[in-house]
Amino acid sequence: MPRRILVTSALPYANGAIHLGHLVEYIQTDIWVRFQKMRGHVCWYVCADDTHGTPIMLRADKEGITPEQLIARVHGEHLRDFSGFHVAFDNYYSTHSDETRLHAEDIYARLQAAGLIETRAIEQFYDPVKAMFLPDRFIKGECPKCGAADQYGDNCEACGAAYAPTELKNPYSAVSGTKPEMRQSDHYFFKLSDAKCQAFLGEWTRAGHLQAEAANKMQEWLKPAANDGASEGLTDWDISRDAPYFGFRIPGTADKFFYVWLDAPVGYMGSFQNLADRAGLQFDEYWAADSGAELYHFIGKDILYFHALFWPAMLKFSGRRTPSGVFAHGFLTVDGQKMSKSRGTFITAESYLGQGLDPEWLRYYYAAKLNASMEDIDLNLDDFVARVNSDLVGKYVNIASRCAGFIHKRFGAALTAASSALLADAQAAGAAIAAQYEAREYGKAVREIMALADRANQFVNDHAPWELAKKADGEAELHRVCSEALNLFRLLTIYLKPVLPKLAANAEAFLGVAPLAWADAAALLPGGHRIGEYAHLATRVERKQIDRLVDANKDSLAPAAAPPQPVGEKTAAPAVSAVSTASPASSTPLVSIDEFSRIDLRVARIAKAEHVEGAEKLIRLTLDLGAETRTVFAGIKSAYDPAALTGRLTVMVANLAPRKMKFGVSEGMVLAASGEGPGIFLLSPDSGAQPGMRVK
Repeated sequence: MPRRILVTSALPYANGAIHLGHLVEYIQTDIWVRFQKMRGHVCWYVCADDTHGTPIMLRADKEGITPEQLIARVHGEHLRDFSGFHVAFDNYYSTHSDETRLHAEDIYARLQAAGLIETRAIEQFYDPVKAMFLPDRFIKGECPKCGAADQYGDNCEACGAAYAPTELKNPYSAVSGTKPEMRQSDHYFFKLSDAKCQAFLGEWTRAGHLQAEAANKMQEWLKPAANDGASEGLTDWDISRDAPYFGFRIPGTADKFFYVWLDAPVGYMGSFQNLADRAGLQFDEYWAADSGAELYHFIGKDILYFHALFWPAMLKFSGRRTPSGVFAHGFLTVDGQKMSKSRGTFITAESYLGQGLDPEWLRYYYAAKLNASMEDIDLNLDDFVARVNSDLVGKYVNIASRCAGFIHKRFGAALTAASSALLADAQAAGAAIAAQYEAREYGKAVREIMALADRANQFVNDHAPWELAKKADGEAELHRVCSEALNLFRLLTIYLKPVLPKLAANAEAFLGVAPLAWADAAALLPGGHRIGEYAHLATRVERKQIDRLVDANKDSLAPAAAPPQPVGEKTAAPAVSAVSTASPASSTPLVSIDEFSRIDLRVARIAKAEHVEGAEKLIRLTLDLGAETRTVFAGIKSAYDPAALTGRLTVMVANLAPRKMKFGVSEGMVLAASGEGPGIFLLSPDSGAQPGMRVK
């Protein structure tokens, strides 16, 4: 039976650009949503910009614009970047909306009626110059534990100690630089320490809504206070902030506003309310306490306690349904380290796309790395190049590119009926792959899909359609082999479609089929089905493109004229612009005809091409020169599948001194062209050339 599912991703803060670390979450969520829709389920994906708080107010003031103008501009930038990576929200909205305000006020009123809102006076630092109370992260000073200077008001980045801002030595306002004053103010608290909240959360966090490691982490927050001060238990949550503040005013007050973290998750409801009003959906079918729908939140592990403690309690005691699941993921590292501005690996979505890199390269690489745990994933740039080229071009697309031409030229673009044990195995694999997608074990799903692609390529290699095409009696077998291979390609397209939506759409157009659903794997293309003319479906990624991306981000990191802004209650990193670093071609020294004549260039036929065990870039070529054969190790693995090279002619340097390598002796060099753009292109002589002919 079709399920009714509502899915959200964490709301990006409207104070900075989307970067590659953010995209881990949105790509992970988008893949899951696309899979559910392919399965025929009713699945809605909503998100919004998180727009409130002190940092938004201060940034807008610094730029000389209103907060509303700032968040409108950033909303357009965020939506542009998400669209560029094919993240397909059903609604991408803003928390600064009437819908979110009404739901926040409703939840607050219900919690108040349940006796879970309390007002109490607190003392906090006040900036007399800016006339504002200061959040902890806008107060700096010397750490009371180790004495380190310029530490934030809640914890020390030097020694890791946590403390109250009142404990800082020589405190100052990070906004104006002035010494803050201690003043008293009434604040509103959500009584999470109440026994009924503690009992509910103790049960809810153990009921399978969280990953095991997340559930265990939450128990640390739920432990009762220890006499030795080792734990405090779950304390009441301050949900108010004093004016001036950009946010929603708390009903019944003149100068109190909801803390941004109260109305941010309510933004999920606001975004869905906006969608429901436009699409004719029933809001309560997804949010009522007795809703039969499913609700899932995809988030980063750094905001787990808000989504696994505060948010479920808000929903429960305001009479709403609680999440079916909260899925937390880890952080992104690049080449094994945190994203770095100095190394150029702090890369924005805009910069990646601006350099002309295919967004589906990154979608595929993340999918190959992601699993259902909270562990961090690493973007290894060399592995990124090798994996994309090997899997997408060398395996998946290679199947279609090797067989489609024969169907067009020899059989009028029509397939013949196909049936085999290999096809049956590929169809049967769909159930396991579906289970892996459902469980967010994308890495396992990708490995299973690529194993099928390996088998499909081996099938093509074993039956060698290029050889069958030469045989007078090979027509029927050629037709069968190519039709079977293209049916395998179609099945792989179904399984990869949640990860590669644009490539899948192009493959569907080539295959001449309607948009593929998961259930379509149960049937094969019938005999007589006509395919379109094959066009290049995927390009290779060149390491030079990655190097240019890194260099561009390094070049964009000149110090800003203004002092750096403090990290606020919710912050995003500054945008990193794309700057081209391509240099003009250098001049090449002239050579004489005698010097050129010393190079012995020969036509060679590639008799055999093989992977080199342990080598990331090399292919072992056995070259037929007519009277002899040579072994050459060529660094073209990123551009060519060995199986596609056998039998083709190329040009080699025949009098190059042999070079002893780790993998054997290389007895020459093949010639290839490359430029500033992507691609390595092996040189081939015109038809009629024979192995051993000299190029002159």
